[in-house]
Amino acid sequence: HLQWLARVEGSMRSMWVDAGIFEFIQLAKFDLHLFDPQMLLSAILFYNRETRAFEFPCGFVCPTLLDIVAITGLAPIGDKFYPDAFEEEISIKETSISWDKKTYLAFINAHMGKLDTLVSTSEHIAFLMYWLSACVFCTPSLQVPKYYYILAQALHLKKKICLSKLLLASLYTCLDEASKSLFRESSPRNLSRPLWLLQLWLNAILEKKLSLTSSFSPVCELEGARLTTLTPRKRSVDNFAKYISAILNFNEFTEDLAPFIRPNLIGPSWLRHNNQVGNISPNFVGMWFGFLSWDVILSGMRQKDVRIYPYQPQRFARQFGLCQMRPLPLRRKERIDADICVEKGDYKDVLDFILRPEKQLFLTPCTFSTSFLVSKCFLCWWCEYYIDKIFTFDDFLKKLINSHLSSQGPKLPGTYKNRTIIYQFEQFFKVCYRPDNIG
Repeated sequence: HLQWLARVEGSMRSMWVDAGIFEFIQLAKFDLHLFDPQMLLSAILFYNRETRAFEFPCGFVCPTLLDIVAITGLAPIGDKFYPDAFEEEISIKETSISWDKKTYLAFINAHMGKLDTLVSTSEHIAFLMYWLSACVFCTPSLQVPKYYYILAQALHLKKKICLSKLLLASLYTCLDEASKSLFRESSPRNLSRPLWLLQLWLNAILEKKLSLTSSFSPVCELEGARLTTLTPRKRSVDNFAKYISAILNFNEFTEDLAPFIRPNLIGPSWLRHNNQVGNISPNFVGMWFGFLSWDVILSGMRQKDVRIYPYQPQRFARQFGLCQMRPLPLRRKERIDADICVEKGDYKDVLDFILRPEKQLFLTPCTFSTSFLVSKCFLCWWCEYYIDKIFTFDDFLKKLINSHLSSQGPKLPGTYKNRTIIYQFEQFFKVCYRPDNIG
């Protein structure tokens, strides 16, 4: 993996810079797949698939495009990627890519060129396909699927694709599946997709509360690289108490929940100097337009895998250093055509219908200080909303025991590695998480 990356980088560095993916690819040099399952599980308990947000006591919190960009170094603007959005300009039949390799290692060995030879177009596209499959979207089959070819080819041709929105949509899919899997009553699924992104984001918002530190200093100047070194390695059932307590202590929105607007951000200069909306140069209004504009984002490489999500930054205004008002939908329900669908793959018509010009955002740069204040209307609404969302121990334990992931649940063929973690979670809840034992 690292040997192939170094070889291709030596020849394609300038191409990666032009395509806007150079910093992002550097993350593949670090262990993105080191997870703290107890931290992930604790956070997922607070995730609501309907609001597509983690519902902490202080309000909605979730990775935004600003978080994605800070972690990966990707830009928040560019062309949307979805099936049939880009043509096959380099015929797949003209490449020497082998499709019969059943493992990543076999794929690498089959396509990595010999030392002191030039990196061919076929090898570069093959590398990008491997990188997208293994490092970015984490394909559950653990092999390189052919459906990544179009995206890899587009990146090879230096197309300006908005990978940050594609990655955020994939994270939404990942969170939906993770939330469902926790209480799935039939046919549980292994988690896949960019779960690593959730881990790094949690490391960022919990860094101070959990005193996460590392003696390792990554040479890569990118927040994502630094955050990979903060993932806790010690596994203990007591960690559940620590993680849930940390989340429940977010009674007020603090700077911990907006970790990427701090003045000492690590990353590319264009982001470091413009990561605070109250102090940006006129040349970077377009970037903040991408951060703050309502949009429709899509995940999936194939027609059958496409999922469409709304990107609604107005729900997470404080994460950008802005005051939070009561979040309202940007389109009235009665104006949405119920017959609009994507069964025929006509995504352009769908996007044109939803993203109408009158809903576009206009930004005028001005200088102001960041704030985590909320409006009185939001505060009243949130108190009324959240009081019904606090789950009880008995309700949670009943769902957990009925789940196939539970140690007490039905034993189906196959092994589920997180069964031990679920068991630990049960033991923790039995002892610690009672309404009279929080604090």
